[in-house]
Amino acid sequence: MEHSGHEHDHHSTGSTNAMAVSATLHCLTGCAIGEIVGLIAGTALGLGNASTVVVSFALAFVFGYSLSTLPVLRAGLAVGAALSVVLAADTLSILTMEVVDNLVVVAVPGAMDAGLVNPTFWWSMMLSLTVAFFAAWPVNRWLLARGKGHALTHGYMGATPTGSRRLVPDLATPTLVAAIVAFMLGGLLVSIADDLGAAPTQGHAAHAPLRP
Repeated sequence: MEHSGHEHDHHSTGSTNAMAVSATLHCLTGCAIGEIVGLIAGTALGLGNASTVVVSFALAFVFGYSLSTLPVLRAGLAVGAALSVVLAADTLSILTMEVVDNLVVVAVPGAMDAGLVNPTFWWSMMLSLTVAFFAAWPVNRWLLARGKGHALTHGYMGATPTGSRRLVPDLATPTLVAAIVAFMLGGLLVSIADDLGAAPTQGHAAHAPLRP
């Protein structure tokens, strides 16, 4: 019986850890989309660093809540009830991610001033999101162990929608993660290629003979 209880505890811990990883990735996808859109918008519009951080911060919550609301709506809850569940489930996780994410980006020299075709812009974003994941995972695990956080929405995941609920998009977390990673890697490669293309041009210009 003691051995059986130990196996049950081990299984429970493993299940909680796995759920915490899934919950953190789910939150991270929404935060990442908001961060990317906010930083790109801030850079493209020439906003100051403080304004860009505020825009990114706000959009991370918007996209984070939106993605978490979709499966709850598909399960049959009304919009108001779904938002109430999601706000209770995701707020602490998203807040943790955003605070850590923005602190990392601000701490990386030149990251906030880098343009969209600057490798620093993309690798600093990848770094900040990675650090944010590891910061939010223990928060989600702590919440799940107490029946809070994503435990509140877990029962709605994978529910079979009926009627018009079938029209609500079913966006799988692995698919979103893959798309975000591919997008950021694409941005990084384009910026590196731009740097490599600019370097020979600058070198040629430096050695070009002066003309009257």
